[in-house]
Amino acid sequence: MRIILFTGKGGTGKTTIAAATALKAAKEGHKTLVISTDPAHSLSDAVDKPLGAEPTYITENLYGQELDVYYSMKKYWGNMRNLMLQVFRWQGVENILAEELSALPGMEEASAFLWIEKYYSEGEYDLIIIDSAPTGETLTLLTLPQVTKWWVTKAFPFQRTAIKTLGSVIRNVTGAPVDHGFEELENMFDKLEKVQQIFSKPEICSIRLVANPERMVIQEAKRAYTYLQLYGYNVDAVIVNRILPKMEVEDTPFAKYLKAQKKYLKEIEDTFKPLPIFKVPHQGEEVFGLKLLDKIGSKAYEKDPTEIFYHESPFKIEENRQFYFVKIKLPLLDSEHLTVKKIGDELVIQIGNQRKNMFLPKFTHFYEMDNYKYENPWLIIAFAKKEKKAR
Repeated sequence: MRIILFTGKGGTGKTTIAAATALKAAKEGHKTLVISTDPAHSLSDAVDKPLGAEPTYITENLYGQELDVYYSMKKYWGNMRNLMLQVFRWQGVENILAEELSALPGMEEASAFLWIEKYYSEGEYDLIIIDSAPTGETLTLLTLPQVTKWWVTKAFPFQRTAIKTLGSVIRNVTGAPVDHGFEELENMFDKLEKVQQIFSKPEICSIRLVANPERMVIQEAKRAYTYLQLYGYNVDAVIVNRILPKMEVEDTPFAKYLKAQKKYLKEIEDTFKPLPIFKVPHQGEEVFGLKLLDKIGSKAYEKDPTEIFYHESPFKIEENRQFYFVKIKLPLLDSEHLTVKKIGDELVIQIGNQRKNMFLPKFTHFYEMDNYKYENPWLIIAFAKKEKKAR
């Protein structure tokens, strides 16, 4: 099975690209399921067919699903939901609020993981495409097992045996299977960690960034790329959507936009090199329906979209005692004309008259750049706490 996750700033056309990729893959003969994890579901609008909380047939080899966290919990994790309800009621939370709180923080994203684990175990589909929520929520999804585990240890400050003993008593008195709910919760963590491991395998999972040739969108794509690399996820392509064609527009409001677009397209190529960059022209109309999605899929991909287009991390972070070393792969670099600076949360790499800006992980706020060196093909930058110096 292959899994491809699309992410990017809201409004870039991420859902359209995910749906177009799914349709293209289905036409290549891959049984494909496209899942929307974005609470603001628009996948059904893109394919112009109503989709439900279970996989829905769209066309040959293609199925769609818009996740509903409450439906998922009711169908598959009812005992866990009852556990949450009982705990919140026991703590004096009113019934309506307890119902709302019974969905764990991040459960929308967790339900996506749990569905994927189900499909991966069953092996029913050749390809799962995930139309993810905007970038920040995607990063939440991919770090979910650790985050949710931390939250639950705060919500359940008891030992496992105490929970089970208490749960047996509550079940005998009220009939609520609290102890079974705790087992279901532990089982959920096991599944979340299993799916996270699957996502970390580049031969199975690829993440593709969707961007537009616009400054704010590119900045967010850079941040996303840094963090996805930091967490060990394989980004195998950038898809630049809604590129306006060249035209005579000197005396129109589009003149400045087209001039900026040219500059930003070059910035995307320079920033994300050597990642493959696929370009999708603006369609000149609102995109919905399989006919337009087919057109976009053909424009975006000359090859089978299930291929792994890139399979190497150009970014690493290594720890050495009290120091961190950021390693960036820049083969055949002319190190004589190299300067590196840290400005805020950005790393500015200047090579002659070419500049590369890269967002750093947030923890580097507590560190200063100590030195850097180039050992082909790696640029290695040392970060140390202010009172320490790297040797």
